[in-house]
Amino acid sequence: MLNYLFRPPDQSKRSAMRQANEYMGTILIVEDEPAISEMCRRVLVGEGFSVTLASNGKVAMSALEKREYDLCLIDIRTPEMNGIELYEHLEKKYPEIVSKVVFTTGDVINGNIKTFLDRTSAPCLPKPFTPDMLKTIVRNTLVRNR
Repeated sequence: MLNYLFRPPDQSKRSAMRQANEYMGTILIVEDEPAISEMCRRVLVGEGFSVTLASNGKVAMSALEKREYDLCLIDIRTPEMNGIELYEHLEKKYPEIVSKVVFTTGDVINGNIKTFLDRTSAPCLPKPFTPDMLKTIVRNTLVRNR
């Protein structure tokens, strides 16, 4: 029984672990709701990512000046500088990252937001979302940008 508990994982499990860790990277989460930002942080850190939290677009701009990110998860509606304004800033100053943006919003019905999302072609994760939905959209976006 003890041998079973301490036996190393078989090769297929090791290979799966390596494959899962292949997409680790740095993620900037721009979210003003603490419960949502903390859930995202916890899930993504658990997946092996390095995560930075920003409560709005202005804080995110400061973070982007200090570090490169593999992906930005941006809530469209944040105070001071919203996700649309942040994205427009990224288009001008950091065009290489705009393909690595995933938006979140609880307001996908709003005509202006829908028009904006259509223009950017960026993936959007509608709120509320599950940890599995978050993991899937992050991995798919990272794979698409390889």
